Amino acid sequence: MARFYLIIKKCVFYVLGFVSFACSCLVSFSQPVIAFSQVVSGLSAPVDIVNAGDGTNRLFIAQLGGTIKVYSQSHNFLGDFLTVSGISTGGERGLLSIAFHPDYETNGFFFVYYTNTNGDIEVARYQVSSSNPNLANAASKVIVITIPHPTYTNHNGGKLNFGSDGYLYFATGDGGSGGDPFNNAQNGNSLLGKMLRIAVTTSANPPYYTIPADNPFINDPNIRDEVWALGLRNPFRWSFDRQTQDMWIGDVGQEAWEEINYRSAGTTKGINYGWRCYEGNAVYNPAGCGAVQNYIFPVYQYANPSPGSTSVTGGYVYRGLAYPGFRGYYIASDFYFANAYLIKYSNSLSAWRTTVQNGLPGNVVGFGESENGELYAVSINGFIYRLAVIGYPELQITSFAGLYDGSGAVRLNWTTGQEVNIERFDVEYSTDALSFDSVGSATAANDPGGSAYQFNHSVVYDGALYYRLKIADLNGRIRYSDTIALNIDLPTENFVVPSVISNGILIMYIKNSYTNLEIVSMNGSVVHKQTLSGRTGRFDIPVHSLAAGIYIVRLSNNNKSILQKIFIRQQ
Repeated sequence: MARFYLIIKKCVFYVLGFVSFACSCLVSFSQPVIAFSQVVSGLSAPVDIVNAGDGTNRLFIAQLGGTIKVYSQSHNFLGDFLTVSGISTGGERGLLSIAFHPDYETNGFFFVYYTNTNGDIEVARYQVSSSNPNLANAASKVIVITIPHPTYTNHNGGKLNFGSDGYLYFATGDGGSGGDPFNNAQNGNSLLGKMLRIAVTTSANPPYYTIPADNPFINDPNIRDEVWALGLRNPFRWSFDRQTQDMWIGDVGQEAWEEINYRSAGTTKGINYGWRCYEGNAVYNPAGCGAVQNYIFPVYQYANPSPGSTSVTGGYVYRGLAYPGFRGYYIASDFYFANAYLIKYSNSLSAWRTTVQNGLPGNVVGFGESENGELYAVSINGFIYRLAVIGYPELQITSFAGLYDGSGAVRLNWTTGQEVNIERFDVEYSTDALSFDSVGSATAANDPGGSAYQFNHSVVYDGALYYRLKIADLNGRIRYSDTIALNIDLPTENFVVPSVISNGILIMYIKNSYTNLEIVSMNGSVVHKQTLSGRTGRFDIPVHSLAAGIYIVRLSNNNKSILQKIFIRQQ
């Protein structure tokens, strides 16, 4: 199934009193549907797949236990390339990634990222055998950098990438446990919870790296020179867009939000991604934090269910040749959900759009590119999968709008310009644009030329309401429309005195004749209802059983309704 979200931009319209305004917006779903075909099996906890960039089109697969295997372009096993020495394993520890020097074809150097026997993070350099291109020289190992990782075993980061500038970038975790107890991600003197950038050397003697002259914190005594960016929790997988050099980071969340960060080329240095001040867009631990404008927030986040587990696996922007319609899409996954997240910027909407598809391989811990840009997914269960695009289903919603009629109903209208293989449109609404509830559905007409639909939602609410369409097709796939918002400012009269109720008794003074009384919660539920039969004067209504909070009191007859907002204090 696929779910569609619009990020950043919403179509918004306001309803003031009984005057209604509506907006229309073009929503065109022409999103790729992807699949993965298994190409390698029988591996032992694979975690990374890369190419050497040497023109051979070989694929190198790193296993958590330390062995690197090499395969041909047609996925034939060519041999064990190397078993990395001096590593610790268990949990999130082990060999985590490999990267080949930009000049590997001539110098034969490559780099590995792993946890050493002390549990510290280590980057080491090796060289290929002079006599066998499918075998590394195990004796050539030199340790480039060791980063202390005491106390806890998790949150090691783990991905090496060379930039187009020739420098080596790698992202470290915050040191583990929960909540970054030592605040490593914000501590500039720690190399944990950071994006690092170094200039590796090819020298036979130390030092095996230097600091690039344009690293952003060279003149800052409070931040290590190696630091390129701060504020990461566990950026286990991240990548560069090979065409633009934009940076994409999948940062594993704490307990509420998984995040995908994006920065265009030239804007990646000297920034702070916010952890532990923020988890995704939400405040996590503000102690000692700066102003909100000091931090970079994710381009996309998704919730961690409770109870449940999620763990984002960052991926790549597709730049291959096999699927031209898929070029420019970024793909990430989730280790537990087996979801794929496809993200692309829409120039026409000035917004990032994300497609969520499920039913994909489970326990994906990494993605990788072939030399020509085709994508692979790595499942720690022992499999390598090649990405394929299997279709571009089309649904075009040409307008989606709504208005409040002033008497307790929202009228939604939408039209389709193209509609094939659709079963129904479920209407969902929300008071916070995060959690949506279904309020009904409309059966699809399935007219290829398009159709018009109307749906009425009876609701009493004062404030912002959000609506979207959940679109189910005949193959069981689910998609979502863009979200539209209404800001409803209800007409009121002061007939409840006082409007703040502290003693459990609601007191009303009714001047005119009404037939019905309703008390409505802010989620639209009627919590009390009674018949007035046209009586006027004072009415006392016990509300001891209602929870503290804001409610709407509505009086109505056949011709009119009036409303008043009240607040019930904790009794």
